[in-house]
Amino acid sequence: MDSATKNVILEMEKLEVLYNNISVGIQGVTLKVREKQIVALLGNNGAGKTSTLRAVSGFLSLDNAKISGGTIRFRGEEIQGKPPHAIANRGIIMVPEQDKIFETLTVEENLQASVANRGAKTKELYDLIFEFFPALKNLRHRVGGYLSGGERQMLSLSTALLCRPSLLLVDELSLGLAPIMVEELMKLIKVIRDELEITVLLVEQNASAALEVADFGYIIENGRIAFSGNPEKLKGDDEVKELYLGQGKRETKKSYRDVKQYRRTKRFYG
Repeated sequence: MDSATKNVILEMEKLEVLYNNISVGIQGVTLKVREKQIVALLGNNGAGKTSTLRAVSGFLSLDNAKISGGTIRFRGEEIQGKPPHAIANRGIIMVPEQDKIFETLTVEENLQASVANRGAKTKELYDLIFEFFPALKNLRHRVGGYLSGGERQMLSLSTALLCRPSLLLVDELSLGLAPIMVEELMKLIKVIRDELEITVLLVEQNASAALEVADFGYIIENGRIAFSGNPEKLKGDDEVKELYLGQGKRETKKSYRDVKQYRRTKRFYG
């Protein structure tokens, strides 16, 4: 194994995704995720982040989409096109953006649904979950539909961790949450990575929060990787600062429409 592939747990090469057999959602995405890293895939709404994650997890068919080109390798094995259960059995577990929990079940019932028939060590992991998320211990009998947004995120992360992932896919952890909760959950992602020695691919629109915990980052625009590097490199890039970190001349965070217009202007007028 050469230095370019050493410790790589997930690799995408020239990945393409097609929606409704017509619309191109991802155009030649190439990226690598190394073992025990937190890798952030960043971008504005509609850039292709969730499509990339669903391509890895096998859930593209839910959106009438399919992989039309390229490869996805997990531990050297090609997994593109495999069904979700086959991918999950390899240790790739996804925390989706929506429909994260069973709303009619209690917190405890949600957790139990994830740990059925998983062996004697389950109790140890179950106890560890309450160390990571002590608030859930006090909410064990509350029905999921009555949880706050932050509590739902904690529960969805917990149920994913109880599946004992090697690679955890997290889609929009910060969505709809207050900044203080986002900061707390991001720190917990890093603690979980360290304690359980798992790898995390974190899809986020909140670039500032994600880069605080990531080891490496990619920024996707219109289905293509536009920037990549360690957090220091990305946070130091003038375009990244202006377009994704809310810094620069106008000190405002631009919308996806602004980003596209900026790109067009730069392409034609330099």
